Amino acid sequence: MSKKILKKSRESYERLEQVIGCKWSVSVLEAIRMGINRPGALERSIEGISAKILSERLRKLTAYGLLDKHAFAEVPPRTEYVLTKTGESLVEIISRIQELDKEIHEAQ
Repeated sequence: MSKKILKKSRESYERLEQVIGCKWSVSVLEAIRMGINRPGALERSIEGISAKILSERLRKLTAYGLLDKHAFAEVPPRTEYVLTKTGESLVEIISRIQELDKEIHEAQ
C-alpha cells in the first residue's frame, strides 16, 4: 500500500474520530434517532451534557453531514435536527457494534 493511500485513509479516520470520538456524539445521534430532535429536549434527555457541548456536537455532526438542521421562522424560533441518510447508516453501524458488545459480554 502506498504512503499516499495510507495518509488519505488516516486523514479520513481522523475526521470521523473528531466527530464521533467525543463521548457525547453517539448519545446525540441515538437521541435524534429516537425522535428527540430539538436542542432543549436533547439537553434534557442526555444526562450530563451541557448546552455548550450539545451546541458544539450538533454543529460538528451537521458539518460532517450526519445531521440536517431545520430552522423555522416562528416566534419563538424553533430548530430541529434530523439524521441524514449517512447519519442513519452510522446509527445502524453503532447499533450493530452495541449488539456485538452485548454478545461478547454474554459469552464471558
